[in-house]
Amino acid sequence: MRILWRLYGYSARLLKTKLFRTAASNTSFPEVWILLIQYFERVPGFFWVVQRNSFFTMPEILENKADLELYSPHPEVRGMTTLDRAAFKRTIVVPVLKVKKVVINKLLKSLKHTTLQRPGLKRVIDDPKDEDNRLVLLDPHKISAEYSLGESEQEVLKQFNIDPHVSKYNLELTYDNFKTEEILRAVLPEGQDVTSGFSRIGHIAHLNLRDHQLPYKHLIGQVIIDKNPGITCTVNKINIIDNTYRNFQMEVLAGEANMITKTRENYITYEFDFSKVYWNSRLSTEHGRIIELLKPGDVLFDVFAGVGPFAIPAAKRKCSVFANDLNPESYKWLVHNCKLNKVDKKIKKFNMDGRDFLLGPVKEELTKELSLLTKERKNTLHIVMNLPALAIEFLDVFKHFLDGKPCSTDLLPTVHCYSFSKQDNPAKDVQERAEAFLGTSLEGRCSTHLVRNVAPNKEMMCISFQIPAEVLFKKQCTHEESPAEPASKRLRPNEDFPE
Repeated sequence: MRILWRLYGYSARLLKTKLFRTAASNTSFPEVWILLIQYFERVPGFFWVVQRNSFFTMPEILENKADLELYSPHPEVRGMTTLDRAAFKRTIVVPVLKVKKVVINKLLKSLKHTTLQRPGLKRVIDDPKDEDNRLVLLDPHKISAEYSLGESEQEVLKQFNIDPHVSKYNLELTYDNFKTEEILRAVLPEGQDVTSGFSRIGHIAHLNLRDHQLPYKHLIGQVIIDKNPGITCTVNKINIIDNTYRNFQMEVLAGEANMITKTRENYITYEFDFSKVYWNSRLSTEHGRIIELLKPGDVLFDVFAGVGPFAIPAAKRKCSVFANDLNPESYKWLVHNCKLNKVDKKIKKFNMDGRDFLLGPVKEELTKELSLLTKERKNTLHIVMNLPALAIEFLDVFKHFLDGKPCSTDLLPTVHCYSFSKQDNPAKDVQERAEAFLGTSLEGRCSTHLVRNVAPNKEMMCISFQIPAEVLFKKQCTHEESPAEPASKRLRPNEDFPE
């Protein structure tokens, strides 16, 4: 990681050099940045590290360094806890070019890298002294200290017979002209982290504010609403997910207190009460990854289905789906979303404890499917267990799970089990814990995937493996083994690991 930070620092200095030259440079900052994004997206967790420290994207970091003084709101807003938009007014001096309005459109195309591109501000304004002229606002960072244009720009002006003299103009900035980060940086105490990052779930913005930001929470919530069209409610999580139903308490910071929302993920629409179910927009890629493993005719058992982000796309892919969730609210919205997406007849839905679901419907259907499967019929069986805090503790259910003789190893069900890890080697940690509950080694028989970085030194992992035949099927007794142990004892739910 230290090597990546050195590379990032070098890239940042390179981009900064390119960005703040005069317009004589032909460098396109967005194009250069896209190339960097395409590279760093392949590095797991890299963007999280950058955002963890400042909650900015990297282009904003570079831009903010240049704009820090020029585009700072009035200093009197420091410490504000109730939003007063009028207090953000400030006048700054920017360079302008006087241009005949008849040539303004042609000129703007030639000077597009030099004009002021800041969102919310017009690049061209009326000249109060001459109605035939317009004033073109120039970017102060692209103009030299002497307020003179570069050679290439002067050549363009010469073609249009325009006086190259650059004047100064007093430009009034209001609350509407400042970015979220600039407003929050001006309000919060100097030197403290500024957060503008949030998860968006339909009209709701979900924030995880730090302790030092809590005195300003209502102001932060209102600014997020003001600066993000379509968001009408901001909420802050006020406890960790530590209950049976995987939802968390939250408070409304600003806007309407409507928690029933609609969102789209991977071209599928979901509706739910965000305050009563579990939903994480950051798992969209993982949902898609698992769905890509499925083909029409496959069978998916979703043990902790939530509102359906695995189950519904699997049904859309023409798979047979069995979806379960213990939370009555999640079950209610799972049923609703199945109807909303027209797959209600393709998904069998259950409202049960996960262990009971495995020992009941899953066991029954697996027995049926494995008896029908042949080498010629290659549809696969998948069991998804997305409850990272506890799912791995459910794996002991599969010990001696089925009667009969072991089938072909190609037809054994595949488990995708999620877990958190705080170890230095999370893949090894998750594998070893899975092996402990299964009672067998998975070496060479499993794969682990980093889903996301949840917090410092805490990873969410997915371990995938076919359940070994010696685990899944009951062992045949020999004269050396005691047949006295009843099946009910071997299949008894583990009460030490409640869901």
